Amino acid sequence: MVRPAPRRATLEDVARIAGVSRSTASRVIAGYGAASETARDRVVAAAARLGYAPDPAARALASGTGVRLVVAVAGWAPDVLHDPYVDRVVRAAAEVCALREVGVSLEWLPLHAPARLSRLAEDRGVRGVLLVNTTEPILEAVPAALTGRVVSIGVGSRSVPSFDVDNGGATRSIVGHLQGSGRRRIAMITGPEWMPCTRRPVAAYHEVMTAAGLPVRLVPGDFTAAGGQAAMLTILRRWPDTDAVFANSDAMALGALAVLRRRGIGTPGDVAVAGFDDVPFAELSAPALTTASHPVERIATAAAAAALDRAWVPPATAYPSELVLRESA
Repeated sequence: MVRPAPRRATLEDVARIAGVSRSTASRVIAGYGAASETARDRVVAAAARLGYAPDPAARALASGTGVRLVVAVAGWAPDVLHDPYVDRVVRAAAEVCALREVGVSLEWLPLHAPARLSRLAEDRGVRGVLLVNTTEPILEAVPAALTGRVVSIGVGSRSVPSFDVDNGGATRSIVGHLQGSGRRRIAMITGPEWMPCTRRPVAAYHEVMTAAGLPVRLVPGDFTAAGGQAAMLTILRRWPDTDAVFANSDAMALGALAVLRRRGIGTPGDVAVAGFDDVPFAELSAPALTTASHPVERIATAAAAAALDRAWVPPATAYPSELVLRESA
């Protein structure tokens, strides 16, 4: 005969044995709030007798420390959550959360409604918030109640520490390499204008090209392969003498390579191509893509830990990017 598993002791059981109210027992077990020394002794003794262990999630909710990290990704529409970059951030954050026995959730933060952050501040289940694709209006909308448990991957503020890659330095390295290899008519495919992370690479490209007395050729992109194809077609139509293209993401660079391949334009012989991110497909493209590294997992790991541990961190942490030379440039 299989015996049923013994019933787990509850807080109500502890209160009954100790002869105190449930709220008094809860305060003693949680370690905060008023209770007499006698009541504390009785509750501790009752808990030991019953083998009572508080549920970590219930205790976190009761104390307001929270049970999950929210990865809030800003964008115009929910499809921003489909970005492979977001997948990498969430995976890294989940590993950090697992070590701390908390969960992780993914939410879309509409650009037109940054005030939704107030809802997260009021949710007792939220232990920390990790902002992705952060903009200045979003930073301005961060409630004071989130201070100390909210961080940003991207731009930050006095109260919101930022973690990001030095994509401006990466751009200088890539464009400098293209110039060093004899390229003089270098076009750049940028990212979405609303993303602050787009500004540093554009400024760096403009700086390097202007310093060398070379023409500035900018075409907007959207960090997708389709966007890279459209931008490459625009470049060929507007500046047919272009001899190199730097795309602000590998996805766009791969899209540009596809257009050149279909047009019978040699790479790197006629047009050199470089990207940014060093995604796994970059090494497998034909030709293999020259790019710069983007330590997404390291950045997300540090950011998630800062949001959960509530320890002091520098206002801004920039991770270096390394040039990865391959056949396309």
